[in-house]
Order: sequence, then structure tokens, then C-alpha cells
Amino acid sequence: MPTKKITYLVDGFNLYHSVRKAGKQLKASTKWLDLKSLCISMIHNFKPKADKLELENIYYFSAYAYHLNDPDMVQRHKSLVACLEDTGVKVEINRFKYKAIDCPFCNKTIPKYEEKETDVSIALKLQEIFIKDECDVAILVSGDTDLAPAVRLAIKLFPAKHTFFAFPAFRKNNELAKLCSGSITIKPKQYSKHQLPNPYILQNSSKIFKPASW
Repeated sequence: MPTKKITYLVDGFNLYHSVRKAGKQLKASTKWLDLKSLCISMIHNFKPKADKLELENIYYFSAYAYHLNDPDMVQRHKSLVACLEDTGVKVEINRFKYKAIDCPFCNKTIPKYEEKETDVSIALKLQEIFIKDECDVAILVSGDTDLAPAVRLAIKLFPAKHTFFAFPAFRKNNELAKLCSGSITIKPKQYSKHQLPNPYILQNSSKIFKPASW
């Protein structure tokens, strides 16, 4: 049985909003997510034919919300990222972009911050991992339709590769589901099942404690 390599591309904010909603629904802790454990648990869902799958990489794309002027929020996020990196997840931190919006009703300029670089980063990484032959199967953990053009291009340029979606809970998108080799939707209970230990002990023996509000 041939072994196929699998790589996950994770839309951090799309996943976060799903995890947050799941926590409220379950009335359980879900934000201290062990992303690697979650991804490994889903591998069996993406087997092309009778091939054996082996995890190659997990890429996590996100950004720190400095514009909210909440240092504790940013630190909580950084604590989680440090744990994810320690488990072997490859993290790419992008940024929020300022955008001025002119209100037609009050004639005032309203400041708005949008996290837009993640979509582009995921789209480019999808092409990169196929070009470099890093993996045979790519799993996009997102329900963002902005990724549709990237998926179409990957399917066109790399017909021998497989692209799947693992939609975060409550974020399934039928348009994206029709584009790819297949899709699943993560169940809310999977988040509470795959949580990091508290405290998380890094490989250098230092400890990171789960934020009290999580």
C-alpha cells in the first residue's frame, strides 16, 4: 500500500470563531486547542482510494490583534502559538490592515481593521507545497470562499494531487465543498476532546499555563 503525504493549511481566525462558538454551545473549554492532535485525528477521513496517509506538515496562519488595544488578548494568543509551535506546527503570523470607511449617513470616516493577508498566504502556500512536491494531499481548514480561486488553480495545475476541506464547526460552505476532492465538517465536541495539557510543558522544560478565561 503506497503512502501519501498529507499537509494541513489552517485559517487561524476562521477556526477561532468556530472554536469560540463551540465553547459557548458546549459550555466547555475549547480555546486551548491542540491543533496537531485534532489534525491527526482527522487523517483517516481523507484517504484517496486505498492509500495510506502520513502527516507531513501543519501550517497555521493568523495575526495578532494589536489594534484592539488589549494586551491580555494578544498575550493569550501568543501563549497558544508558542504551544502550537512546540508541537511542530509551522506558524505564519500576518497582520491586520487599516481601512478608512466613509459613512454616507453621518459623513464621518470610520476606522476599520481587516485581517486580509491570511487568505493570500494560504493561497500561495497551497501552490508552493504542490510545486515543491511536499505532499500529495492538502487539507484546508477553513470555510472562507476567498480561497476558491486558489483551490481551482491547484486542481488545474496539479491534477494528480488531492485537495480537501475540513470545515470548522458552523463554517461549512457548499460552494467550496463542490470544488475539491471531498470535505468534512469538524464537530464541536472534537474541539473539547483535543485540548492541550495545562500547564503545557515546552521541550525546554518551561511551562505555559492555559489562560484563566479559557
